[in-house]
Amino acid sequence: MFDGKRYLLTRRQYIAFQFALAASIALPVHSQVNPSTLALPAPLKRGSRIRAVNVGTWIDPQTSFDLIHDRCAREGWSLVLPTQLHRQWRWFSGSDSQRLFDLRAAWRDPDIDAVLYIGAGWGASRVLESGFVFPRRPLWAIGFSDSCSLLLAQWKAGCLGAVHGQFAGPDDQWQRTVDLLSGRPIAPLQGKCLVGGIAEGPLVVTNLTVATHLIGTPWFPDLRGALLLLEDVGEAPYRIDRMLTQWRAAGLLQGLAGIATGRFSWQGEIEPGDFSLAGILYERLSGLGIPFLSDLPVGHGYPNLALPIGVRARLDANDGFLSLLS
Repeated sequence: MFDGKRYLLTRRQYIAFQFALAASIALPVHSQVNPSTLALPAPLKRGSRIRAVNVGTWIDPQTSFDLIHDRCAREGWSLVLPTQLHRQWRWFSGSDSQRLFDLRAAWRDPDIDAVLYIGAGWGASRVLESGFVFPRRPLWAIGFSDSCSLLLAQWKAGCLGAVHGQFAGPDDQWQRTVDLLSGRPIAPLQGKCLVGGIAEGPLVVTNLTVATHLIGTPWFPDLRGALLLLEDVGEAPYRIDRMLTQWRAAGLLQGLAGIATGRFSWQGEIEPGDFSLAGILYERLSGLGIPFLSDLPVGHGYPNLALPIGVRARLDANDGFLSLLS
C-alpha cells in the first residue's frame, strides 16, 4: 500500500507490482550465534553476481525486471534472473519443493554474492518448514514483506547480510541500497520521539504479521538486547492490537534495548471508540520502559529505506535518529 488514496492497493495487488528487497556446513537454525563473532559479507563490487529468487506468491508473467536489471548493470553487477521466477503453482511461485530447491541453489552457489528476494505475499515460511537450512556463509540477502521470515531466520542462524529493503523504488532509495551493499556509510533515519532515551544493540527490522507467525518456531530470533523496528500494511488497528498483545503476553518485548516503528498503512472506517493505528501502537509499545521512535521511512510504500539486520545500531529517541554503528 502506498501513501495517498491514489495508490491504495490490496496486499496481493501490491506484491504483483513490487519486488521484495530481493554444499556447505550448516548451522542449526535453533543455535543463534553471538553477534560479536559475526562478519558482514564482502562489499559488492563490479563483477558481483546477484541471483533473484521467488519463494512467495506467483507474479504476473508479464512483470518486467528491466528497471532492476539496468540499475544493477550500471553498478557493474550481474543480475541473474532464472526462468522459474514466473512459475506458478496455485498462488505460489512453484511447489514447496521447487521453491526450496531454488533457494538452496542460490545460497549454495559459490559464485553468487547476493540473493534478491522477488515477490512476497506468502510462502517463504513454508520453504523454511520444508527443510531449508542456511549454509555457514555471510551472504547479502535483500527483501521485505513475506521475505522477512527468511531475513529473521538468517539472523537466527548466525549469518549476517540480511537486508530489509528492495531494488525497486525511487532513485535516492536505490542509491542508499547501493551504498549499503557496497560498504559505504548510509545516513541515519529520522523519526518521531514517543519515549525519550538512547539505546544501542543489534538492529532487527521486520513486518509485524510475518514475524508474529514465526513465534514458537525454530526461526524466531532471540531479541534480548536488540533494537526492534516493526512495520505492516493492510492490518486494521484491532489486528495490530491482537498481534502486539501476543508479543507482550509471550514476553518477547521484555529485554529489548529499544523499539521503533516504520510505516503502518491501513484504510478503513474508524468506529466510535476505536483506536487509530498510531494510537494502538503507542498504547501497546510506550510502556516498555525503553526508548521509542516512530514514523521511520521503512515499510510498504515509499520510501522504504534499506537497513541491515543484526548490525549494531543506535536509537537516539531524544533527537529522533536511528543510525548504524558498524
